Amino acid sequence: MALALIIASAAILLLLGSLHLFYTFASDKFQPRDPALAERMRQVSPIITRQTSLWRAWVGFNASHSLGAMLFGLVYGYLAWRHPALLQQARGLLVIGLGFLAGMWLLALRYWFRIPLLGISIALLLFAVASGLLCA
Repeated sequence: MALALIIASAAILLLLGSLHLFYTFASDKFQPRDPALAERMRQVSPIITRQTSLWRAWVGFNASHSLGAMLFGLVYGYLAWRHPALLQQARGLLVIGLGFLAGMWLLALRYWFRIPLLGISIALLLFAVASGLLCA
């Protein structure tokens, strides 16, 4: 039961991350509603460097964010599916997973909108219950 919950949690993150990556490169969903803002972002660089624009940084941050969620989903899904004993023995991996999901939940709560918050909330709950079952 616990491993199925981890797989379900991982699948949620993999799905959210994959959708986010698709939306970043293959849709206009992350485009500003104001086209002038997008153009201005392409022209202005952040204070840290002139080697990029705010637009390129925006796209890169979205892509790397997607890859992080996808990596979590792939790694924890794989471990639960193919190496369940490792998750049961190396409890630090469960703590790391909980910490990652809790961090994502806080970000979703503070900065994102309802759908990712709901997805992350469910994934965190599933992972927390699974971790409790594995550590009991």
